[in-house]
Amino acid sequence: MTDLVHLTPQHSARRVARTGIAARSRGWFGDRGVFCMPVLPSFTLTHQWVRELRRWHPGVLAAVQLRLPGDEPVTVGRYGVPPQRLTAARAAALVRELADPRGYEVFVPRAVTAAEIRHVRSIPQGVGWRYLPGAHGTRPCACPRCLAAGTPGAAKIRRRFSPDGPAPTKPELMAALRAATTSEEIIEALWMLGGRRRGGAEELAYLAVHPDPEVREALAELLGNYRGRAARELRRTLDPQSDETPGR
Repeated sequence: MTDLVHLTPQHSARRVARTGIAARSRGWFGDRGVFCMPVLPSFTLTHQWVRELRRWHPGVLAAVQLRLPGDEPVTVGRYGVPPQRLTAARAAALVRELADPRGYEVFVPRAVTAAEIRHVRSIPQGVGWRYLPGAHGTRPCACPRCLAAGTPGAAKIRRRFSPDGPAPTKPELMAALRAATTSEEIIEALWMLGGRRRGGAEELAYLAVHPDPEVREALAELLGNYRGRAARELRRTLDPQSDETPGR
């Protein structure tokens, strides 16, 4: 048998203990299941994901300890990297033997039943790393690629660490787009616009007939983040063969 720990919101703890853990998360290979960590000798490493998960799920987290058969098929690996398919026992052994297991996770590709849960307990909320393992003391990068739109606290980080001062507002970006004269300038403005609040796709309609196909391609990619009738009509103009889901 293999002991694992899953983190869940404190307000869901009683329900989880009573009914089990639903398979709501999506794994690397597209299947639904539950993310966990093996129980390690270090309390901090076992619960290392607490601070990072609290960035995306505000509120208090609780630890759910579960026990699965050692031959249970799971995947294991560091986040952002294709995981290995192993049994639960081998996955736990792999993580225990690592010199630095920070950032690793085990994915169980199914729901966890109430009978497999040993106990649910409160844990300190300041355990683990944020942003990425080893980030403490490192200056964060405030560029749109590293700091995606919607990241909790992104505005504060941009104000403190952007080398060029505060990020431009959407009206400023639209003004820069309208003033752009070369294809390169237009594409760069569209890329920057992708990191701002979307809305008003009709403002971009004039670019749908731009003679440069790379500009039209950049516009089509940006419109993938927009919603509403104007965005749908522009996407159809750029790609008449596109098959969009009704109501998108």
